[in-house]
Formats: sequence, structure tokens, C-alpha cells
Amino acid sequence: MSAMTLSSAPKNDNPFFKEYKTPFGVPPFDQIKLEHYMPAFEEGMKQQEKEISAIITKKSQPTFQSVIEPLERSGSLLKKVSSVFYNMMSANTNSELQKLAQELSPKMSKHGDDIVMNKQLFDKIKIVYDNKDNAKLTKEQFKLLEKTYKNFVRSGAALNSEQQKRLREINQELSLASLSFGQNILAENNSYKLILDKKEDLAGLPQSAIDGAAETAKELNMHGKWVFTLQNPSWIPFMTYSDVRELREKMYWAYAKRGSNGDDKDNQNNIKKIVNLRIEKAQLLGYKHHADYVLEESMAKNGDNVQRFLNELWAFTNPVAEREKNTLQELVYREGKEFVIEPWDWRYYAEKVRIEQYSLNEEELRPYFRLESVRNGIFQLVEKLFGINFVENNKLPKYHPDATSYEVKKKDGSHVGVMYMDFHPRASKRGGAWMSSYREQYKVNGKNVTPIVTIVCNFSKPTSETPSLLTVDEVETFFHEFGHALHGLLSDCEYESLSGTSVPRDFVELPSQIMENWALEPEVLATYAYHYKTGEIIPNELVEKLQRANKFNQGFITAEYLAAALLDLKYHTLTSKSEFEPNKFEDEYLKSIGLIPQIISRYRSTYFNHIFSGGYSAGYYSYIWSGVLDSDAFEAFKEKGLYDYETAESFKKNILERGGTEDPGELYKKFRGREPLIDPLLRKRGLQ
Repeated sequence: MSAMTLSSAPKNDNPFFKEYKTPFGVPPFDQIKLEHYMPAFEEGMKQQEKEISAIITKKSQPTFQSVIEPLERSGSLLKKVSSVFYNMMSANTNSELQKLAQELSPKMSKHGDDIVMNKQLFDKIKIVYDNKDNAKLTKEQFKLLEKTYKNFVRSGAALNSEQQKRLREINQELSLASLSFGQNILAENNSYKLILDKKEDLAGLPQSAIDGAAETAKELNMHGKWVFTLQNPSWIPFMTYSDVRELREKMYWAYAKRGSNGDDKDNQNNIKKIVNLRIEKAQLLGYKHHADYVLEESMAKNGDNVQRFLNELWAFTNPVAEREKNTLQELVYREGKEFVIEPWDWRYYAEKVRIEQYSLNEEELRPYFRLESVRNGIFQLVEKLFGINFVENNKLPKYHPDATSYEVKKKDGSHVGVMYMDFHPRASKRGGAWMSSYREQYKVNGKNVTPIVTIVCNFSKPTSETPSLLTVDEVETFFHEFGHALHGLLSDCEYESLSGTSVPRDFVELPSQIMENWALEPEVLATYAYHYKTGEIIPNELVEKLQRANKFNQGFITAEYLAAALLDLKYHTLTSKSEFEPNKFEDEYLKSIGLIPQIISRYRSTYFNHIFSGGYSAGYYSYIWSGVLDSDAFEAFKEKGLYDYETAESFKKNILERGGTEDPGELYKKFRGREPLIDPLLRKRGLQ
């Protein structure tokens, strides 16, 4: 459908142009159609242009109330349609939406640039900023003013017209290249299928993996076969348990070469374009490189600090990974085999060592981790910690039949917000797990506008024989994303752009990662880990095995993560444009830091969505930076009690409610009473 046809849809049929008449103002997903998006985007941009014009033409002396506040409140229709469209692009996309995204990308880029490069608007903002010390602003207003001013400067407001022209071109090119990168990976994830028709090729695989592959085959009308895909619930069990080494190698290369197959989905040119444009943009704005530009507003402040931090952790990690490799190699030789282990052997032999050393087979645990039970366990934990509960509400419109919807309430029954959950892989959903919002929390004219959040995952599907049974990793991911959701739900801020998860990248993972710490605590396991058939609570013996094995394979887990974080930083500390080859660049760099060849980067360059299509460029280190914070913060609960009211209340008041209204380092110190220590992280991972 052409843009002209889309734009001609009558306004009175378009749900975006009306106040939502749904419970709690959730989007009316059942009424939203493809042809509604473009007219709403175009009208939303027009409305915001008028709102900006009204700010500029006001003759009175610029103040916070006449410039910053109306700018913050502007663009409500654009936010309304954007929140639905971009969430759909991740969770329920199709070829029509993707084409529309390509068409929208340059328009949205231009619209954003038109605002931040508007000299008259910036002049007014600067007057307010220069008079900030005499303006009698609240702490939150001061933060919004500071953030607005810096955002304009960092977006090119102070550049001359020629420089601004080039910056606009860069932003448009970056927008399209990043969009193309992500769409290529979605296509790659969906296209590969390992089709097996011989039972002997299933040797070693647990029944859950076999059943899942049979279900996938049925969905594809391949009855009597087994289909394995590159989605984690399929790929990880195959790499962990398959006895057929040749097939493990085949699956490994299919995964590792995504976006790097020399076809129309190859991402190497996108990477070159993105990296070189980011170098040019950073230097145009006066920074040494992209990392310094991105990190200026983070806790880390600059690329040098991140490099030192990652190098320190790498020095602890690499020797542990080397020892783990030697242990796996010894097992290969003990089995009477002569080969040197390769990356496609690591998970397989690590699982054998886990069973040998700890008598713990991950498949033993899955019957105790029924998805619904884990969900209920999280609900109980959150109610104890923060006094909120989740009530399923099937009357709310949903964007996909797989999604479930909940009203979130306080103990007194008052409304907190709405939460959607969407658990299983499908072709219309990108890989991974994430939390997002359809509406942020904020206040206007004394009224609290409540949040609408969503968590989207790719967990193991139920089969005809069993419900959805999660792996330990999936359980921890569920707790993680729920932590992000709490950050959005419990926000108590005045301004939308400061609320909830609107915090620096290296702080945003604290609320999510601290939740993971509760997941496998014996006291918490006892509330949700029930056998899906017998209802028997997880035996103490199994819990003890789990506790003993919690540092197992941490060298591998930390090394593959750090390799990706260091690779991200290497790309984004480049200071001159060049015609490099991404695969060669990656291989040479990871070899230079001593990454053993049996481990590959958690994300290779050509499918590193976080940094080339998501918002984590020069920021992938954030997870382990926040890991220092969450490990240190959780010790406060360990000292006082897992459900200690005062500690939980302090975490809620100082971290979850405050969003980005204060410096994150100061917020952390208010909670902990001191700076964070690195030792708890090293102890937790067995690296010290």
C-alpha cells in the first residue's frame, strides 16, 4: 500500500486520533490497522511542529514554565503512535510494517533533527539554562532543564548550518542502516532450519528438545520429522546435549554466520557504514570518538574508564576460562577421543562435567520450573518486597493472542499500572528478551498518568506432552525482565523523559539484575519450584546441588560476555574512518586480547543487534557494570533478610521510584550508604 493511500485514511476511523476508550487507556490493539500508522505519524509530527512554533513565538522572557515544560509535554500524538508502532516492530512485525518502517525512518530522523537544530528554540533553552541558579527550580525540574540543554547541544544545536546539514545526512543514513541491520537478523533467525528424519540423529537430546522439534515440524507441515532452529530454546539444548558432533558443528556455524553469508542479508556493509558514520558524527560534535560521545552522560563518563574496568575484569576472567577449557579437554581424552575441543563442543562437554562434578543435570531441574509457577513465584516475591500484586485481566485488548495482560494494584486496591507478558518465540518476534513501555508514568496538572509496560521473551514453548518448562537461564531471564518492569511500574516522577527506565545505560540494568539474585535462593525456590506433575516441592538435595554448581562455567559465561563488551568498545573507540572488514577486524582483535579459540564472542559483529540496531552502542559493558551494583546491593538484603521491609522500601524509594531525576551514583549511595564494591561480583562469579 503506497504512502499516498495510507495518508488518505479518514481521521474519524483512526483510533490514534481519539482518546482511547479502553480500560486504563491501553492501546485498542483490536482496532489498529496498518493504514492508521502513517496518517497518525504525519499528523503527530505536524502537531509537534505547531507546539514548538508556539514556544518560539512567545514574546515573554523565556522561563522553565514557558519553554522547558511545554517542550517536554509536546508531541503527545507522536508518542502515542510511536509507542505502538515500534513495540509492534519488535514483538509482532510483518513485511508491511517493515516496509513502513523504512519509509518512516528518514521522516522521523528529519523531524527530530528539525527540533534539536532549531536555533530559535535552542536560544530560548540556553537563556533558561544560563539563568538556572536563580530560577528556584525543584531538583527534578533542574535535572530536566540540564538534560534538555545537553540533549540539544549533543544533537548539534550549537553547530553552524553546514555542519548541521551534514549531521542531518548522517542521522538519516544511520537510521536506515540500523533498521536494515535488525531486519536482516530477524530474517536470518527465521530462515535457518535443521531438518532431521532419522532417530539416531537425535542421540543425547532430552525428550523436551525432541518434543519441541516435533512441534515445530508439525507447524511447518513436516510431520514425522524434527526441526531445530536458531531460536535459543531450540539451539541451546541442541548444542548442550546432541551426541552427534557433526550436527553440533553444523548448528554452530549456522548460528555464528548469521548476517555474514555473502547474500542480501549480509550485515558487513551495514557495520562499516554505521561505525564510520558514528566516528564522523562524534568528531563533528567535538568528541574524540563515539564512545566518549555516548558515555558522557553515563556513570562511566568516558571510554577510558570503561576500558580500564573491562581490562580489570578480563584479567580475572581469562585464566578461569583457560582452566575450564583444560578440564573439558581432559574429559575428551578420558573418553578415548583425540580431537581438540572446538566452540561447538563447549556446551556439550561443560554439561558432562557439570553432571560428573556436581551430579546436576539441568534437565532434572526443568520439571520444577513450569512457566506459570515461576510467574506466580515472582508475583509473590514482588508482593512481599514492594506491596503490589498482579491481577489477570482478560478484558484488555491484546496485540497478539500469545500475550497476557494484568492490572497492577497496591495492597489497598489502588491502581498502579498495566503489564503485558509475551513468552514464546514466533516468526513475527525478534530474538532475545526485553521490557518496553506503551506509556511511561508521569504527572500532569496534579494527575498521575499510570504506566503501561510489557515484557517480551522467547522461552521454551509448551508441547502436546508438557507445559512450558523453563531452563535455569530462562528462569533468571524472567526475573531480570520483571525487574525492568518494576522500574517502569513503580516510577513516581513528574516528567515523562525522566521517569522509569529513562536512566543511563550502565544504571538501567541494576533493577533488572538485582531481581536475578532472588531467583535461585532456597527460601524463594520453596515458593515456586514445584514439580509440574506431582506438585512436589524441589528437593533439598537438588537445591544444594544447584547452590554448589552456581559458580560452574562462569569463566566461559563471563569471557564470552566480556569479549562482546570489549569488541563493542573497540569499534566505538576508533578515531578515523576506514574500509575495514568486520569479520577480520573482530577475529584479529579478539585474538589480540587472548580470547581462547574455543569461546566466541556472545554476539559476533554481524548479529550484534544491541550495538548496531539497539541502543547499546559503546554501552554493552553496562550489564557487568550494573553487575557490580546489583551484587553489592543484594548483599544488603543478604545481611538484613531476603524480604526485609526497610531494605526493600529504601530500594524502591531511592532507585525504582526516582527514574533519572538525580545522579545515579548519588541515588545508589542513598540506598547503600556508600560507593559500590567490586568484590561481591567477583565472589559471586568465582573469579576471585
